[in-house]
Amino acid sequence: MGELTCVTLNIWNRFGPWEERLPRIRDGLRALDPDIIGMQEVLVMADAGIDQNKLIADGLPQSHVAWARCSKNPHPVGNSILSRFPVKDSESFDLPDGGTHEHRVMVYALLATPHGDVPVFVTHLNWKLDEGHVRVLQVKELAAIIAVKAPKTGFPPIVMGDFNAEPDSDEMRYMRGLTGLGERCVHFTDCFGATRGSPGSSPDADGFTFARDNPFALLCHEPNRRIDYVFVRGPDDRGRGEPLGSRVCMDKATDGVHASDHYGVWAKISA
Repeated sequence: MGELTCVTLNIWNRFGPWEERLPRIRDGLRALDPDIIGMQEVLVMADAGIDQNKLIADGLPQSHVAWARCSKNPHPVGNSILSRFPVKDSESFDLPDGGTHEHRVMVYALLATPHGDVPVFVTHLNWKLDEGHVRVLQVKELAAIIAVKAPKTGFPPIVMGDFNAEPDSDEMRYMRGLTGLGERCVHFTDCFGATRGSPGSSPDADGFTFARDNPFALLCHEPNRRIDYVFVRGPDDRGRGEPLGSRVCMDKATDGVHASDHYGVWAKISA
């Protein structure tokens, strides 16, 4: 049985001291050396010669890219998948906005790995604390899309991103199969929650990824929260897609500067 490693990170666009943050993002990802990277708030402005995917992937083995922004988004900011494996197929899916002015998207890539074709999805849901009802619409939609793009006959899909929701929220309980929210249940395993306390995983039981000890996050004056996740719909009957370890990562400052306002999540998954 093989293994795949993943990292998800909201890179915070170009906010804050971007020129100082960029090498910290690169160095953090280089040290972790994951097979697959999911990123949110990624800016691509071809006309201006700005592509955060290229800037971050420079010198890294994760050189294959799938990026998407919501078709309704006037700003060229979206979600990305960086992979050390070739992208065989990719697609973007707009998510419901629930009558808000936010424009959210999920990017999909089918990766040609040594373990077979692996479907990967990266998303970023509405951020406001009182918009759980919108995130409920969004997780229902993304689950429906994943069911079509990643049928259960294939490798269990890996789903990463900034869900802007805590583990006990309705939307995250839906993802974990604890409620169908009035409809049929789905189930994705929360890698951090499933492996918490196991060898190689984070000793921090809370797993906060948006935390007030990060000065960039403190600007929002929000409480400490675990809102970034790596999910996998497994294991399947062949043992693929079992979380083997997970931890919060990229949570230390270098010379007083953090890589982003979010911390990342690293996970190891059986393949």
